[in-house]
Amino acid sequence: MLQEKIAKLINEQVNKEFYSAYLYLDFANYYADAGLDGFAHWYEIQAHEERDHAMMMRRYLIDNGITVKFDAIAKPDQKFANTVAPLEAGYAHEQYVTSLINTIYSEAFAIKDFKTMQFLDWFIKEQGEEEKNAEDLLRKMKLFGGDAKGLYALNQELAARVYMASTTGPAM
Repeated sequence: MLQEKIAKLINEQVNKEFYSAYLYLDFANYYADAGLDGFAHWYEIQAHEERDHAMMMRRYLIDNGITVKFDAIAKPDQKFANTVAPLEAGYAHEQYVTSLINTIYSEAFAIKDFKTMQFLDWFIKEQGEEEKNAEDLLRKMKLFGGDAKGLYALNQELAARVYMASTTGPAM
């Protein structure tokens, strides 16, 4: 059985992962409205991945006898001045999510909850990848996005992304 504090933190993270999906769909809407369908597609896939993360954590709680409680999903409220702004917000958001996962891991470590630590190992690695992807995309946009041909090429690159549900997932 999970200790109450760990269960609470993971349940909160389930809700935050669903918010992340909602946020990324909002970014996708922004890019679709801007005529950048490749960027919109990239963020639609990001939303799928965040939903997957929420579902993995939800399953972990259920498998450990915890009742999952859903909160209302907050409305994303950011307004973007340009096409770089959502990418900056996305990178900052991934850094924030990493800090949340690290907090849960630290709490699990403090009480020697090795099972939860093992479960979270996958998320820690995943967040490293998420931050790198967000940073790389932001860097590319800053380098090439000001040039119409560069923006077109980057949009095409992002349109080619394929959603792949995790087959490895966290160890449970």
